[in-house]
Amino acid sequence: MPEYAYISTIGQDSHRFGEPSGDCTIMLGGVAVPSDRPILANSDGDVILHAITNAISGLTGNIILGGIADKLCLEEGIKDSSVYLKKALEDLGDSEIVHCSMTVECLVPKLKPYRDAIRARVGELLNIPASSVGITATTGEGLTAFGRGEGIQVFVILSFRKKL
Repeated sequence: MPEYAYISTIGQDSHRFGEPSGDCTIMLGGVAVPSDRPILANSDGDVILHAITNAISGLTGNIILGGIADKLCLEEGIKDSSVYLKKALEDLGDSEIVHCSMTVECLVPKLKPYRDAIRARVGELLNIPASSVGITATTGEGLTAFGRGEGIQVFVILSFRKKL
């Protein structure tokens, strides 16, 4: 019977909002969410998928955001953050993700109506059940720019199981 090591990593990402432009859509966890302001980013600016990608890089040591993703985005025009996440997942080898926990700090948008869809999409992308994806959200009492509505910040902890 194989023995396993359990490892946790943390990932973070944040983006600021652009000027109000009426009705637009932002990507959060691979889900299109209505917003009155766009996220300023070279890619689709999906802070949830970026934070998850960074957490995977914390295990593998392979830098995707600021490395491979820049080439895909800036040179090849690929803006979809799920593509960057899939690139990170290719490096896992015999490690598998068993749980994803995230905290989103923002004033807007309110995430409750999209929570189940985000959990399902993140679970699908990570090949884990939606029940193994946790999401909490906070305004942080408005103590930061994110809680005051100037952008969105996400922290993610991923738990991995790796064969020894």
